[in-house]
Amino acid sequence: MSDLRQTGIKTRRRVLGDAHVDRAQAGQTPFDAPFQALLTDTAWGHVWSRDTISLRERSMMTIAILAATGNDHELALHLRATANTGASENDIIEAILHVGVYAGIPRANTAMRIAKEVLAERSTD
Repeated sequence: MSDLRQTGIKTRRRVLGDAHVDRAQAGQTPFDAPFQALLTDTAWGHVWSRDTISLRERSMMTIAILAATGNDHELALHLRATANTGASENDIIEAILHVGVYAGIPRANTAMRIAKEVLAERSTD
Protein backbone atom coordinates (compact mmCIF):
# COMPACT_ATOMS: atom_id res chain seq x y z
CA MET A 1 0.00 0.00 0.00
CA SER A 2 1.37 3.40 -0.98
CA ASP A 3 2.16 6.15 1.52
CA LEU A 4 -0.55 8.25 -0.10
CA ARG A 5 -3.15 5.53 0.45
CA GLN A 6 -2.06 5.07 4.06
CA THR A 7 -2.28 8.81 4.66
CA GLY A 8 -5.69 8.91 3.00
CA ILE A 9 -7.05 6.06 5.12
CA LYS A 10 -5.72 7.67 8.30
CA THR A 11 -7.28 11.05 7.45
CA ARG A 12 -10.56 9.48 6.33
CA ARG A 13 -10.79 7.63 9.64
CA ARG A 14 -10.00 10.81 11.57
CA VAL A 15 -12.72 12.78 9.80
CA LEU A 16 -15.46 10.23 9.16
CA GLY A 17 -14.73 7.81 11.99
CA ASP A 18 -13.65 4.19 12.12
CA ALA A 19 -17.20 2.81 11.90
CA HIS A 20 -17.89 4.55 8.58
CA VAL A 21 -14.58 3.55 7.02
CA ASP A 22 -14.92 -0.02 8.28
CA ARG A 23 -18.40 -0.25 6.68
CA ALA A 24 -17.10 1.20 3.41
CA GLN A 25 -14.20 -1.23 3.32
CA ALA A 26 -16.38 -4.21 4.25
CA GLY A 27 -18.79 -3.35 1.45
CA GLN A 28 -16.06 -2.91 -1.14
CA THR A 29 -16.23 -5.21 -4.15
CA PRO A 30 -13.91 -5.73 -7.11
CA PHE A 31 -16.29 -3.49 -9.08
CA ASP A 32 -15.95 -0.42 -6.82
CA ALA A 33 -12.39 -1.03 -5.53
CA PRO A 34 -10.84 1.29 -8.16
CA PHE A 35 -13.27 4.05 -7.17
CA GLN A 36 -12.53 3.56 -3.47
CA ALA A 37 -8.80 3.79 -4.23
CA LEU A 38 -9.34 7.00 -6.22
CA LEU A 39 -11.43 8.50 -3.43
CA THR A 40 -8.93 7.55 -0.73
CA ASP A 41 -5.91 8.78 -2.67
CA THR A 42 -7.33 12.04 -4.02
CA ALA A 43 -9.92 13.34 -1.58
CA TRP A 44 -8.37 12.01 1.59
CA GLY A 45 -4.68 11.55 0.73
CA HIS A 46 -4.17 14.69 -1.38
CA VAL A 47 -6.78 17.23 -0.29
CA TRP A 48 -8.00 16.52 3.25
CA SER A 49 -4.47 15.63 4.44
CA ARG A 50 -2.92 18.97 3.44
CA ASP A 51 -1.89 21.11 6.39
CA THR A 52 -2.53 24.49 4.74
CA ILE A 53 -5.96 24.91 6.36
CA SER A 54 -7.62 23.19 9.29
CA LEU A 55 -10.02 20.26 9.19
CA ARG A 56 -12.64 22.68 10.52
CA GLU A 57 -12.20 24.96 7.52
CA ARG A 58 -12.22 22.04 5.08
CA SER A 59 -15.35 20.76 6.74
CA MET A 60 -17.13 24.10 6.34
CA MET A 61 -16.13 24.34 2.67
CA THR A 62 -17.23 20.78 2.03
CA ILE A 63 -20.60 21.36 3.69
CA ALA A 64 -21.18 24.48 1.59
CA ILE A 65 -20.16 22.79 -1.66
CA LEU A 66 -22.25 19.68 -1.03
CA ALA A 67 -25.27 21.76 -0.05
CA ALA A 68 -24.87 24.04 -3.06
CA THR A 69 -24.67 21.11 -5.45
CA GLY A 70 -27.53 19.17 -3.88
CA ASN A 71 -25.45 16.20 -2.77
CA ASP A 72 -27.67 15.56 0.23
CA HIS A 73 -26.42 12.09 1.20
CA GLU A 74 -22.80 13.27 1.26
CA LEU A 75 -23.92 16.44 3.05
CA ALA A 76 -25.39 14.41 5.91
CA LEU A 77 -22.17 12.38 6.12
CA HIS A 78 -20.03 15.51 6.37
CA LEU A 79 -22.40 17.15 8.84
CA ARG A 80 -21.92 14.10 11.07
CA ALA A 81 -18.17 14.42 10.58
CA THR A 82 -18.16 17.88 12.19
CA ALA A 83 -18.01 16.02 15.52
CA ASN A 84 -14.46 15.08 14.45
CA THR A 85 -13.37 18.19 12.54
CA GLY A 86 -14.07 20.89 15.10
CA ALA A 87 -16.71 22.67 13.02
CA SER A 88 -19.37 23.96 15.39
CA GLU A 89 -23.10 24.38 14.96
CA ASN A 90 -22.43 28.08 14.31
CA ASP A 91 -19.93 27.12 11.60
CA ILE A 92 -22.58 24.94 9.97
CA ILE A 93 -25.09 27.78 10.04
CA GLU A 94 -22.57 30.17 8.48
CA ALA A 95 -21.81 27.71 5.69
CA ILE A 96 -25.52 27.25 4.97
CA LEU A 97 -26.11 31.02 4.97
CA HIS A 98 -23.45 31.33 2.27
CA VAL A 99 -25.19 28.62 0.28
CA GLY A 100 -28.43 30.57 0.49
CA VAL A 101 -26.84 33.72 -0.89
CA TYR A 102 -24.58 32.19 -3.53
CA ALA A 103 -26.40 28.99 -4.58
CA GLY A 104 -30.01 29.68 -3.72
CA ILE A 105 -32.50 29.53 -0.90
CA PRO A 106 -33.99 26.15 -1.92
CA ARG A 107 -30.56 24.46 -1.61
CA ALA A 108 -29.93 26.18 1.71
CA ASN A 109 -33.41 25.25 2.94
CA THR A 110 -32.73 21.58 2.20
CA ALA A 111 -29.31 21.81 3.82
CA MET A 112 -30.81 23.39 6.94
CA ARG A 113 -33.38 20.60 7.21
CA ILE A 114 -30.65 17.96 6.90
CA ALA A 115 -28.43 19.78 9.40
CA LYS A 116 -31.25 19.96 11.94
CA GLU A 117 -31.86 16.21 11.54
CA VAL A 118 -28.18 15.35 11.92
CA LEU A 119 -27.71 17.63 14.93
CA ALA A 120 -30.84 16.16 16.55
CA GLU A 121 -29.38 12.66 16.05
CA ARG A 122 -26.17 13.79 17.71
CA SER A 123 -27.98 15.20 20.75
CA THR A 124 -29.76 11.87 21.34
CA ASP A 125 -26.56 9.80 21.16
